[in-house]
Amino acid sequence: MIVSDTIWQPNLSNVGKSKYKALAQAIRDGIASGDLAEGSKLPTVRDLAYRVGVTPGTVARAYSLLTDEGRLRAEVGRGTYVAGATRTERALEEPSLVHLVDESTADFRSSRVPDVGQGLLIDDALIRLGQSHRRRHINYPTPNTDIEAREAVVDWIGPVRAGHIDAQHVVLGNGAQNCVILTLQAELHGAHPVILTDELAYPGVRHAARLVRAQLIGVAMDEDGIIPAALADAYRTHGGQVLLTSAEVHSPTTTQTSYARKKEIAALAERFGLTIIEDDCHSIAPTEVPAYRAILPKQSYFISSLTKGVSGALRFGYAVTPVNRFKDLQVVAQSSFHGIAQPMLDVCADLLTSGDAGRIKDKVIAHTAERVRLAVNRLGGWDVRWREDAPFLWLQLPQGWRASSFALACERKGISVRPADEFVLSDQRAPNAVRLAATTCVSEPRYLQALDDMNTLLANPAGTMES
Repeated sequence: MIVSDTIWQPNLSNVGKSKYKALAQAIRDGIASGDLAEGSKLPTVRDLAYRVGVTPGTVARAYSLLTDEGRLRAEVGRGTYVAGATRTERALEEPSLVHLVDESTADFRSSRVPDVGQGLLIDDALIRLGQSHRRRHINYPTPNTDIEAREAVVDWIGPVRAGHIDAQHVVLGNGAQNCVILTLQAELHGAHPVILTDELAYPGVRHAARLVRAQLIGVAMDEDGIIPAALADAYRTHGGQVLLTSAEVHSPTTTQTSYARKKEIAALAERFGLTIIEDDCHSIAPTEVPAYRAILPKQSYFISSLTKGVSGALRFGYAVTPVNRFKDLQVVAQSSFHGIAQPMLDVCADLLTSGDAGRIKDKVIAHTAERVRLAVNRLGGWDVRWREDAPFLWLQLPQGWRASSFALACERKGISVRPADEFVLSDQRAPNAVRLAATTCVSEPRYLQALDDMNTLLANPAGTMES
């Protein structure tokens, strides 16, 4: 069916919304009501623009937003269609979160855990536990087979960071990304759930939102984190059930949300009934700023893992649940994968309780700080945001460069960087910046050479700009 031939007419009377958002909502409403059936072909951009009295650019932007959400699908040479059941398929078309590069490339795209000898410690633990825990490595997991690992996580987090917790507040997952998805599955409801999140967000946030079929709404930030007034405005305009945020080490900007700002955000969340999911996956060093879970314990999750501070090979994440929400999240996890594999539970509990994980983390913190200092020494003349305890830097590009052209120029030099548009949600504009991972796998001489090459490129943009 071609919608152009039907009587469907979008209603753009949505007061307070920009025209493209109002049009996008009208199409959503049409899909929900059945007026726009699965597989229906929508009018061309020009035809719909003429019919509703807006510019073609407005229609194109609305179509693009809904395509990103999975509600529409665009077919080259054929047109735009209502996606319907194909939405799940489109959710799997996002680029992989794991970016593998050739060994000859200086990879500044993805922050990786430096090799500080943890591989040998993990191997030793696996051998030792394999000999003493064999009977535990046969049967299916039960709700209590992970109790030792959960107790070890409680000690690892400590008594202050996430407020008062015990093992009955901790649910384990296969890494922090998995824990984020589990919490979203536990908290979101309704036909069109909405997630409020940082205006620039790690690509995993988009992956998670697609998998749970939720709409992402970016909330404006400043140097102190999410702006309270912007959060209030986003909630009043779009609604929302959760606020998903990286408040301690924000990727890509390195921003740390202050305690005072967190209290403001928590007060708004309590007022609106928003659940806060704090993704702490990039934080590796101690901090004096409490998590939202310590400020608003009845409405906040605290999520982290061993990936960035101990080993990326250990797919071991944990979610500290709000008070009285442990059972709910545990059921979601059990429904998804029964439980974490017993060998993984045993080796991670051993690393945590023996002190090996802490010693590894101390070395990772020191290595990260050293790499950041080297980068700042080379690039400190430019507009770069950095912290010694953050595994990446945020480089605002000088006049004459665009993020895409700078990334291409770096690629020609054998360097990969991550442009800002990879962190932008579908309906927002990308800043002219790139994120540079400080903890790459390249040797120090290659690392320094790549920084020098980038410094030279930054100083000489002539002739490299995109047309």
